Amino acid sequence: MKILLNGGGDTKKLETTLNVLDEIMDHNKPILYVPLAMDESKESYDDCYKWFSNLVSNIKVSNIEMVRSFEEFGNSNLDKYSTIFIGGGNTYKLLKGIKDYKIFDKINNYLNNNGIIIGCSAGAIIFGYDINSCLIMDPNDVNLEDTKGFNVLDGKSIFAHYTNEYTQEAHKKFREYLTIYSINNEEVIALPEEDTIFINDSEINIIGPRAYYEFNKGMEIKKTKENGEFFKK
Repeated sequence: MKILLNGGGDTKKLETTLNVLDEIMDHNKPILYVPLAMDESKESYDDCYKWFSNLVSNIKVSNIEMVRSFEEFGNSNLDKYSTIFIGGGNTYKLLKGIKDYKIFDKINNYLNNNGIIIGCSAGAIIFGYDINSCLIMDPNDVNLEDTKGFNVLDGKSIFAHYTNEYTQEAHKKFREYLTIYSINNEEVIALPEEDTIFINDSEINIIGPRAYYEFNKGMEIKKTKENGEFFKK
């Protein structure tokens, strides 16, 4: 299992993560880009494709393919792709589509067959234990009831964009929410946009220059690379 879960960065912030991808991917197989967390009425998928093509322009790839609907995603043969890149947007929309169109098990099977996934922001949060970790940021407009994610971090959830480009008031709200959430629910890993959780089979590490944060039982714990390794399964 190889998964790269990023806090939601732009092209420059993903540079280190993409360097890792370049080392581990099969360059003879195409990449599948999944922009479905985005609302196409507000964000053109054609523009998303241009952004993604530019993002991976320094990586040798045989081809880039993109799905435009959950139905298309569900009908795709995932094993033909070296990597699946799941982008950001609304986390509830993304997970609901994945569950409604029976893609959840297909993604798990893909990972168990040596597939590689990169998830950014919403695309990362769905791989935690529960996506309600991001409810303060993402509205559940689709009325998703089953909010459990892929749980690749052994019971820990994920929060994205933490400490990035928000006002002090917004950051205070995020911190208060995560503090209370972690009292009543599971531990949350809050990632800045520059950092990525790299799951490489049984080993889990953080890639990136910034401090990240753990919220556990109402405590916010700042973690830096000097603290040692992230954790192991």
